[in-house]
Amino acid sequence: MDFNVKKLASDAGVFFTRAVQFTEEKLGQAEKTELDAHLENLLARADCTKNWTEKIFRQTEVLLQPNPSARIEEFFYEKLDKKLPCRTTNGELLGQYMLDAARDFGPGTPYGSTLVTVGEYQKRLGGAEREFLQTSAVNFLTPLRNFLEGDWRTISKERRLLENRRLDLDICKARLKKAKQAEAKAAAAPDFQETRPRNYVLSASASAAEQELRVAQTEFDRQAEVTRLLLEGISSTHVNHLRCLHEFVEAQATFYAQCHQAMQELQTELRSANGDTFPNAFSANPSSCPSPVSPSLRAPTPGALQEEQRPATGARKARVLYDYDGHDAYELSLLADELITVYTVPGMDPDWLMGERGNQKGKVPVTYLELLS
Repeated sequence: MDFNVKKLASDAGVFFTRAVQFTEEKLGQAEKTELDAHLENLLARADCTKNWTEKIFRQTEVLLQPNPSARIEEFFYEKLDKKLPCRTTNGELLGQYMLDAARDFGPGTPYGSTLVTVGEYQKRLGGAEREFLQTSAVNFLTPLRNFLEGDWRTISKERRLLENRRLDLDICKARLKKAKQAEAKAAAAPDFQETRPRNYVLSASASAAEQELRVAQTEFDRQAEVTRLLLEGISSTHVNHLRCLHEFVEAQATFYAQCHQAMQELQTELRSANGDTFPNAFSANPSSCPSPVSPSLRAPTPGALQEEQRPATGARKARVLYDYDGHDAYELSLLADELITVYTVPGMDPDWLMGERGNQKGKVPVTYLELLS
């Protein structure tokens, strides 16, 4: 292999000189040419854009694909410019398992037929998720990646070149300063006339240094202008990313709307198919299951008043664990640590009991009680 030794030596010398200049600037031993305020602001804005774009890109990747191994696989396929095999979503896989189980249990049984229904909807949700992932990857992730791997690399390259031009400019300034100092010192010497040839050399050196400085200043100004134009393009990048962000939100909204609609349809089918077997399992009221922290407000079922008049079954004492405010005339308000009498009523929701306190009577949530006897 043919090497240009002179060029290698020259490049090494330039690198070393720049390194010395940079080190002396850091130590405060050399002057540094400062960039104008506008360019400094553009550089700071570009750094901010790059850092946050990178963080948003990485976290969006995690959101769309939580599995690190799958992300690595997608990365290698992309770098090898190969098409990634179609990956089954978790929803689709769960739906397929349910359908397979239904075949073994018997699709004609209540459990098997329900597995078929839920499995089909799970596959439907998985398909919606796949569409959302593909749309988000194309409309949101790809533009962010293109900026980081394309535009930002170009900007970084020109910034490094600008820094080198600045170091070269400051090196030329330092050389000219030394040459002028040497020339002034020689002119002030007593034997100025006797050292005239040497003074001529010093003057020529200063002239050469001035010429180098003019060239370096021109190259620095040209590179500063190129870098400035690239950095001002960050505004266009923000506009493009804003549009992509809107498309990402639209994809999310569409996906969640599809999920909500599918689950509503599924609940309707299950209520229709299994309502007689599990009358309270698929209630449209999400507050049908009381909790110790936030008790539910259950609409009284038909015949609730008649249920309250039915004979008491298994009357016993209970201690109230938490304060509870009844939500309607059919519920009994409770105070923590008080004792009440409770009993069951045929046909009543098992999460509730009838409670009595003196002449007051009403439904109370079981999770708020400690049964004593």
